Amino acid sequence: MEYDEKLARFRQAHLNPFNKQLGPKQHEQGVTEEAPDIASEEALPELSPGEFHCAERVMDLGLSEDHFSRPVGLFLASDIQQLRQAIEECKQVILELPEHSERQKDAVVRLIHLRLKLQELKDPNEDEPNIRVLLEHRFYKEKSKSVKQTCDKCNAIIWGLIQTWYTCTGCYYRCHSKCLNLISKPCVRSKVSHQAEYELNICPEAGLDSQDYRCAECRASISLRGVPSEARQCDYTGQYYCSHCHWNDLAVIPARVVHNWDFEPRKVSRCSMRYLALMVSRPVLRLREINPLLFNYVEELVEIRKLRQDILLMKPYFVTCKEAMEARLLLQLQDRQHFVENDEMYSIQDLLDAHTGRLGCSLTETHTLFAKHIKLDCERCQAKGFVCELCREGDVLFPFDSHTSVCSDCSAVFHRDCYYDNSTTCPKCARLTLRKQSLYQEPGTDMDA
Repeated sequence: MEYDEKLARFRQAHLNPFNKQLGPKQHEQGVTEEAPDIASEEALPELSPGEFHCAERVMDLGLSEDHFSRPVGLFLASDIQQLRQAIEECKQVILELPEHSERQKDAVVRLIHLRLKLQELKDPNEDEPNIRVLLEHRFYKEKSKSVKQTCDKCNAIIWGLIQTWYTCTGCYYRCHSKCLNLISKPCVRSKVSHQAEYELNICPEAGLDSQDYRCAECRASISLRGVPSEARQCDYTGQYYCSHCHWNDLAVIPARVVHNWDFEPRKVSRCSMRYLALMVSRPVLRLREINPLLFNYVEELVEIRKLRQDILLMKPYFVTCKEAMEARLLLQLQDRQHFVENDEMYSIQDLLDAHTGRLGCSLTETHTLFAKHIKLDCERCQAKGFVCELCREGDVLFPFDSHTSVCSDCSAVFHRDCYYDNSTTCPKCARLTLRKQSLYQEPGTDMDA
């Protein structure tokens, strides 16, 4: 009986004005029943939704809300100051509401909308141009609305849903449209195009005093104590930067790789991070000149150098072979074009792959494929083989075979054992020398003899 009374009182207190009018019989029944005094100031017992488990559960149509009061976070604010006040009120309401309740979740949604509205007033959606050129940056207007990015200038989140933002196609610098005119650093791509070289001194630190205790990029005041801003050192340049220009990004330092074979990532500034990312695949390191002893201690480099030398010896076969040109065999190395041009230049990506073992495996597969075409698949390439000039025995030789030696002057091919056992000059070169001597011999010498 107590449950029925509570249910009746709850229904009477939450009358739905859209319900149909009661019929005659229902009206008579309703008159006979004792109607509770709605106008009484006696507080009704608060019923939680968990108290109703019957089939006649009343649906919550939101009629208990006061639809004529001003909702929390209502978009009536006309300026930024009023929006900020509404945000603070909404925060206070969220703290007062029970945790994990539906009303608290609704208030959080309202708070998000308020903040987006405030950001929209700060950065209005204007008709921005699609292309902006600034300090050699070539900025393109982004159309993605769902990707969450961070502005490289102000270090704030880019709300792509309501904000206009740009990306440089050269160095991938991202920023708000309102931050474009504040950029002071030129595009790193221009430096890569005109002066593609690494700093090969390990962390060349000069000290904060040489920078006048200012950030090396934006010239903001910095100090090691963090007042007014923390000084963060870039392991690549050795200079100090503020927290806006140095996000503690990690990168492999080229100087530590070529001198110490050290691939541990270290903290670098944003500018150095973009420069190293653009330079990672550029072959600008001549290891034999920078650190020739590195080949004595790193076995992977010795193996890779031998494979590269063999590929260079195979290249003339493919250039003059119609089948190889149609099959485009040299495109197997299109990602490392310098491998078919020389055997001395390396990129940081080459050294990274050599350290992990991927480069050795991929070059071995390419070497096997090239050798198979020359020695087995193609008759034209087989016909360009050599016969040992010293013993004139055995199978056809090729300059990239492991058991052969090649004359550096005339490119003749010999068995390695034959070449070193004779310990003489190349017989082909000797014949050429005698022929040249006979051609340039003075005409009257034979007649006088």
